Amino acid sequence: SQVLTPILLDQDVVFNTHATNVPISLQDSLVNVLGILFLLERRLNLLTMYIDLLRDSVRRVRAKRPFHIDAWIVMPEHLHCIWTLPDSDTDYSSRWREIKKAFVKSLPATENLSSTRQAKGERGIWQRRFWEHTIRDERDYAAHMDYVHYNPVKHGLASHVSAWPHSSFHRLVARGIYSEDWGTAPSVEMEFGERAD
Repeated sequence: SQVLTPILLDQDVVFNTHATNVPISLQDSLVNVLGILFLLERRLNLLTMYIDLLRDSVRRVRAKRPFHIDAWIVMPEHLHCIWTLPDSDTDYSSRWREIKKAFVKSLPATENLSSTRQAKGERGIWQRRFWEHTIRDERDYAAHMDYVHYNPVKHGLASHVSAWPHSSFHRLVARGIYSEDWGTAPSVEMEFGERAD
């Protein structure tokens, strides 16, 4: 089996929070964070079914609380992303809270609610918590970029990375960071992230 080693971007760069996407080196003053969020009901496919509502929710939050999207994968019941926050800003939690709130408010109310959620006025769409990991260095950044983009293949949602439509992979291919056929080898083993089921 082929082992995919993490890519290192040219001069280990990320893109800044400005629309120009000028490459800048990873710096201590920038926070790169990996986030993973799950729906409460993992059997639902709300995130891909209502992908435009999710995208709009992210756009609205970014307009108020800027962050750069380095990587993003939306799967039916969970998502993975890597953000770069503005200089001296480490508050990713409130951004997630606002994205989750905006998405829920835009959805039709069809879910069954527990008495606890009813009492708290919650919709019961998202799990209350999320998983995060602050990126340590360039190698960690590259490994998690690969992990995020390979995730739909790992979960059996796509036969190869470029086949999954809800992915920042396509944008990164257009920029020359990944090749179109990255991650297509049979029996690929990744050296990072969660273990395969």
